[in-house]
Amino acid sequence: MKPTIESLDDLAPLADYSLARTLKADPQARKDGVDHYPRQVFSGHFVPVKPTPIQNPKYVAHSQRFFRELGFSDTLATSEPFMRLFSGESSELPEPMQKLGWATGYALSIYGTEYYEQCPFGTGNGYGDGRAISILEAVINGKRWEMQLKGGGRTPYCRGADGRAVLRSSVREFLAQEHMYALGVPTSRSLTLYTSTTETVKRPWFTNGSYSRDPEVMIEEAVAITTRVAPSFLRVGQLELFGRRARKNEHSNALQELEQIVLHIIEREYREEIDPLLPLEEKVLLLAEAFRKRLTSLVANWIRVGYCQGNFNSDNTAVGGFTLDYGPFGFIDKFDPRYQPWTGGGIHFSFLNQPKAAERNFGMFCSALKPLLNANQEAQEALEKIENEFPRVMQGAMITMWTAKLGLQAFDATLFNELMKLMIETSVDYTIFFRELSSIPEDITPLTKSFYNDMQDKTVLERWSQWLESWQSSIDVMTPQLREALSAQMKAVNPKYTLREWLLVPAYQHANRGDYSLIYELQEVMNNPYEEQSEEIEHKYYRGKPSELFDIAGVSHVSCSS
Repeated sequence: MKPTIESLDDLAPLADYSLARTLKADPQARKDGVDHYPRQVFSGHFVPVKPTPIQNPKYVAHSQRFFRELGFSDTLATSEPFMRLFSGESSELPEPMQKLGWATGYALSIYGTEYYEQCPFGTGNGYGDGRAISILEAVINGKRWEMQLKGGGRTPYCRGADGRAVLRSSVREFLAQEHMYALGVPTSRSLTLYTSTTETVKRPWFTNGSYSRDPEVMIEEAVAITTRVAPSFLRVGQLELFGRRARKNEHSNALQELEQIVLHIIEREYREEIDPLLPLEEKVLLLAEAFRKRLTSLVANWIRVGYCQGNFNSDNTAVGGFTLDYGPFGFIDKFDPRYQPWTGGGIHFSFLNQPKAAERNFGMFCSALKPLLNANQEAQEALEKIENEFPRVMQGAMITMWTAKLGLQAFDATLFNELMKLMIETSVDYTIFFRELSSIPEDITPLTKSFYNDMQDKTVLERWSQWLESWQSSIDVMTPQLREALSAQMKAVNPKYTLREWLLVPAYQHANRGDYSLIYELQEVMNNPYEEQSEEIEHKYYRGKPSELFDIAGVSHVSCSS
């Protein structure tokens, strides 16, 4: 299909700023948007702010797949006006595009506990988008998209930081978002990636080959801006902020501002599920049910593909039920229920604890809604029931997921539990194991490709053989046609390729030297994660993690992404 958007002039008429039109700006915001120093924001849903362009921007990459979906010409990505806008220069734009972007505030809660002390003012009024600035909201092909610069400069929420992202973390996020989309996991999307040829910042990092859990040195890195795109960037933490203010009656408009953002969430993210003519209390309850369904499905999908969010706070949880904020994320290599790629994350955000973390975040979501139901006891009880049933719904989503990964018609707890024990004892590569199982092997030989340990223990090998026999008796492959159909079905949920950190490291290291070829190669491979690819690609990317890279800082674990 021929692209319909070949210039900013083609894009401009599609601009439609629903957030600015329906919600309140911070009444203390500067009219010129030069609002780049930390301060408390007491009310309003957003702060108009002018992005800070990176110096001497250079094209690194764009998502060709997403460009096609949007109807954008590929030549747009390297055109000067487009590059200027998506590297932070918004002073000259065709009307009706706005020259100011916006940043939003949100609250911080960690695993269901409210925090205030990390705010420089100790009030919670300083949390928010410190370096993420939305610059465009547009309706394209009948769908609303918000476009946000990650690393677009300081905002009032920057808490003293420089407002920049570095090329390293930008490459990770740029590739990860499109990879997750290709995996079939709800996610924000990647549009473009630009870096500066002259502007650098210093960041804490690890020395080469270190085993340290904490960064040891300050390194100078090139700044970059990646543009992420989503139907909205509304977060649970954002809703929480207004729920807290209403609960504590912090100002006269607090309850009204909570109601306004809830209605805006429904319009932006749930308009097809929730009738706008319903009373507010009914809308709130339907919103809670719909979000619960999306969140439980999302987390089950994360575990299906071996993804760990790392920092799964409520402020990193999109109310639209998709993956947001690719900071210290990681794709699992050796199966470990307690796998955690972030050194600051702890067990509470580890791989198989993500359902419990989601439950805590959903609890904060429901808590934020409660002030809207204060006058209706029956609605309060209904919301409490929705919240209390989260574990049951989450367990159902997980059982459905595991059943699909194993190619079963019904979940078998005994079979599953024995598999979990064997995978841990044998140090099994999570992705390779399930992909090899998807070929429905006759014996365990193909599965040993996923074993990190050199298996000499005949007892363990015998247990594997017994497990495989039990599994084979549980699936329906009585004919070659049924076998082929089940294999295809399993391969559609068990990817062959995932974006492991040790594959990402060379890509951003080369990019720091101006060589983007590995980024383009990873784009091609990881945008087709279920496909059988060339023998060369398989040899390079379909393999277990090299033994010498285990426990290496910056490869096996990362600090909070800079």
